[in-house]
Amino acid sequence: MVSVPRLVIAAPASGSGKTTVTAGLMAAFAERGLDVSPHKVGPDYIDPGYHALAISSAASSGGRSRAGGARPGRNLDAYLCGPERIAPLFLHGAAGCDLALVEGVMGLFDGAAGQGELASTAHVAKLLRAPVVLVVDASSQSRSVAALVHGFASWDPEVRVAGVILNKVGSDRHEAMLHEALEGCGVPVFGALRRTRAVRAPSRHLGLVPVAERHAEAVDSVAALAARVREGCDLDGLLALARSAPPLSERAWDPEEEAHRAIRTAPAAGGRAGRAARPVVAVAGGAAFTFSYAEHTELLTAAGARVVPFDPLRDERLPEGTGGLVIGGGFPEVYAPELSANEPLRAAVAGLSASGAPIAAECAGLLYLARSLDGEPMCGVLAAEARMSERLTLGYREAVAVSDTLLAAAGTRVHGHEFHRTTIVPGAGPEPAWGLVHPERRTEGFAQGDVHASYLHVHWASIPGAAARFVDRCVPPAG
Repeated sequence: MVSVPRLVIAAPASGSGKTTVTAGLMAAFAERGLDVSPHKVGPDYIDPGYHALAISSAASSGGRSRAGGARPGRNLDAYLCGPERIAPLFLHGAAGCDLALVEGVMGLFDGAAGQGELASTAHVAKLLRAPVVLVVDASSQSRSVAALVHGFASWDPEVRVAGVILNKVGSDRHEAMLHEALEGCGVPVFGALRRTRAVRAPSRHLGLVPVAERHAEAVDSVAALAARVREGCDLDGLLALARSAPPLSERAWDPEEEAHRAIRTAPAAGGRAGRAARPVVAVAGGAAFTFSYAEHTELLTAAGARVVPFDPLRDERLPEGTGGLVIGGGFPEVYAPELSANEPLRAAVAGLSASGAPIAAECAGLLYLARSLDGEPMCGVLAAEARMSERLTLGYREAVAVSDTLLAAAGTRVHGHEFHRTTIVPGAGPEPAWGLVHPERRTEGFAQGDVHASYLHVHWASIPGAAARFVDRCVPPAG
């Protein structure tokens, strides 16, 4: 049994202020010297970046976090990873922390379309047996707030809605009216935050602009959020509520254990590195490639790789000794001219592919490997052209590996997520990466030799053996 003080920060609907309130709470608690573990419900990559920044910037500005502000933001997605992995992944990420804060997704009870509560904030809160604090946009209501809170608190008896933070409050009088309305509701108010434009994060076609693209501004915004939360929230009361969460009986997820089990049981993908080798796996980062799950790097390391980050916007060569390449999601369409202008790196990526080294690419990585993106030359690894589109492609997907690939054996079923406003022609190669089976049937992506490129974001924690298969294909370091 493991005791982890924890809260889930939820809301009745998107746009209520979950991310700003959660980031403010994380920063405020980190400034107090607490070791805060940040988590996000759902597949979103951008919010965890703000979470990690909130903790690291607060720690560097006077906090005394034992983790040194180094904890990454982690996702908890019951669709991508399966409900059975949520508590173990949470315990892995939150190990040794003083407080874990979990930001919800959409409205509290909104989950995977057509699948009930699956992957909703309420579902994850139940799996973690965590108290829920509801962030309510109070800007256009007074007494009605009581009916709203009462409805959410009573809808599912297994979800413990244990507190409210009122957001976008207009004045002292407005706040007094809201408190009076909620007095008989049975759900305590832990804070009231006033309307302000000073801490809004800019948005773009796929949500908030990532931290990596506006670091200095984001640091200032987080500092302002922390000040708002310190002034407007009962931090002691929230911490006491978090400490009331019951112990969890599940075992923490262990990347070493997962990787070693995969090495023992999974069939090799025709590998050549050998278990004694420690190949270098280059992982794209920087402003153009900001989307990744922390567990992927941990699994690659556990499988025997030496993971080295690089920035395709700045670095003209791959890391020394690169034997494999991982290119995750991000916004290459925003940086297409700059990525194209880095001709030495594009040539290096094409050369690495020609050498037979493995390349795993998702979404943004898929576009980078194409011949062109919006007319700008890219790496040319794939015989495909990519461009921006007016159509948003968004949603969970169920897929199957139609043949043995770099990441999965034929017949392996996976859950993934698509989120892009680009299109690529053709949409699939002669050997596709995946066959989508729900909610639509089509093939998708490219699985040509040692390249696996797809729009589908998947979580490797849910694909036993993926990291081990990848590392097994890597070219070992020279000498």
